[in-house]
Amino acid sequence: MTQPMIAPSILSADFARLADEAAIVAGDGGADWLHVDVMDAHFVPNLTLGLPIVESLLKATDIPLDCHLMIADPGRWAPPYAEAGAHNVTIHAEATDNPSAVARDIRAAGAKAGLAVKPGTDIEDYLEILKDFDTLLVMSVEPGFGGQSFIADVLHKAATVRRLVDSGELTLLVEIDGGISMDTIEQAAAAGVDCFVAGSAVYGAHDPAGAVRALREKAATASPHLHLPH
Repeated sequence: MTQPMIAPSILSADFARLADEAAIVAGDGGADWLHVDVMDAHFVPNLTLGLPIVESLLKATDIPLDCHLMIADPGRWAPPYAEAGAHNVTIHAEATDNPSAVARDIRAAGAKAGLAVKPGTDIEDYLEILKDFDTLLVMSVEPGFGGQSFIADVLHKAATVRRLVDSGELTLLVEIDGGISMDTIEQAAAAGVDCFVAGSAVYGAHDPAGAVRALREKAATASPHLHLPH
């Protein structure tokens, strides 16, 4: 058993102070990963940040970067994030005809490879290829904007993959992104999630580092497979 992982999303941070915003969730008991939403205004209708800012962030923090690429043509654009030093690079199942090939390129470039699925995407269609990935990112909101409400109906996807991991059929980290807060994290943890992306629940809090610890504690109490170290 391992402890819950919390990945604060810098989409909810102050973009003019990203190095400082990374620093306030670092340290003992702080963020496990820093979640970076890359949007291209093609795959999703919003535009956020890209590789140059990720490269700058990598110089400014020791927290492993979890790059979530909500972009078209990930086969072309994903490997450079791994080459730059991102820890985990996640692409969308819906953005490519050959997710496994992109995963191989991401891994070859030095990062873990993640597969993200939108709320309406059937996880059954992708179970066969999950062996090619290190993480599964279950979207609990429609990708493209922060601050949306949590969609609990997606939790069956996490539960399905959790059973495959627990049975030894898969070695995979189950991650969730969208609407995660003190009110919703227990549902996600109970469904079998390992890593929880939280934006406004962390960066909208008076004490972001304290919010990270509180979210981790709440997830641990609800999870059948996660716990806090004694």
